[in-house]
Amino acid sequence: MVKLYLEESGLLQELEQLGFGIVGYACTTCNGMSGALDPKIQQEIIDRDLYSTAVLSGNRNFDGRIHPYAKQSFLASPPLVIAYAIAGTIRFDIEQDVLGQDEDGNDIRLIDLWPKDEEIDATVASSVKPEQFNAIYTPLFDQEQSKKAESPLYDWQEMSTYIRRPPYWEGALAGDRTMKGMRPLAVLGDNITTDHLSPSNAILASSAAGEYLASMGLPEEDFNSYATHRGDHLTALRATFANPKLLNEMCRDESGEVIQGSLARIEPEGKQTRMWEAIETYMERKQPLIIVAGADYGQGSSRDWAAKGVRLAGVETILAEGFERIHRTNLVGMGILPLEFKNGDTRESYAIDGTETFDVEGEITPRSEMTLMIHRTNGERIGVPVICRLDTAEEVSVYAAGGVLQRFTQDFLEGNASSKRSET
Repeated sequence: MVKLYLEESGLLQELEQLGFGIVGYACTTCNGMSGALDPKIQQEIIDRDLYSTAVLSGNRNFDGRIHPYAKQSFLASPPLVIAYAIAGTIRFDIEQDVLGQDEDGNDIRLIDLWPKDEEIDATVASSVKPEQFNAIYTPLFDQEQSKKAESPLYDWQEMSTYIRRPPYWEGALAGDRTMKGMRPLAVLGDNITTDHLSPSNAILASSAAGEYLASMGLPEEDFNSYATHRGDHLTALRATFANPKLLNEMCRDESGEVIQGSLARIEPEGKQTRMWEAIETYMERKQPLIIVAGADYGQGSSRDWAAKGVRLAGVETILAEGFERIHRTNLVGMGILPLEFKNGDTRESYAIDGTETFDVEGEITPRSEMTLMIHRTNGERIGVPVICRLDTAEEVSVYAAGGVLQRFTQDFLEGNASSKRSET
């Protein structure tokens, strides 16, 4: 529909001359699917180790999201995106500096190009029309109403990489969470975003998800993005902590510096490896896991896979200095216990390095004080006071059921059973 009114206004042809053609719709750019860079440009970025950036009129600016080689992204209005593209750099005073020269050699600045409100209103009035919306959306609703399913049950196709029967009522997720002998999957700092926990950008061939899709017979050009595969847990699980900007404090170089990347350390062997290999190893061992983090854990866009992924990996508890509100709720909904340090304590207060195992002790009630027992390799045991971040009785009930899906299933089955008893 946007394409229709861009064509109607005559803007699309001019935009295409500047290199702004339509390559996709909806979440294309925000999910890093606008396409590849010119190979020569990408190679120059690599060879010269350039700090390349993106400017977009979308709503996601996580590091590396728009493209793996765009290390940072800035959100701007569509006219500013075009202006920065003309400038070719963000090291530029967009209001004062010269964008270029006209045919007569006169300097052109942003103010010379920026349209007046009246001009915008006139273009919208003449080019954005109800029939454009009707032409696109009416047929969609007509098609939906004409479809009739042969069965209320979905015919699962086990070879699909887009939708697969989920395992939320089976295996480890159906078992008890002991919260005993947990090993850290990651020890993290402040401001861990949902994009660190479960990135949504294009899937690279070198990633764990890319290798899996290749093994399923998909060519690289059909890998698509993590977001489009979130209906297949085997693909989406491999996105867990797959962000190349992750800093897992358990993984360090010989000088002691934290190594950037989707990395983990398998314990007790002390083997540093790719995050997915660590998750796979712990899943095979049925090893319960914990994540230890700093402040504002889970900030950024709300994403259910940021909670689903870690739970499927075997994480039972997350201990942090603080949680983003919505993500904390999502953790509860997946049956993960959020715990919060007390008294200004942090992971550094107890020199947590990932070699430890952890137990959680105490009664689970709304915001109750519990004890996290740290077991060090030298035999030392430390009890750390923590706050249970199940904030309401309803959250305690959801957590006790194993998560929101399990709670819904219980309520549904109990409701059906009650209905049948009353009929009898």
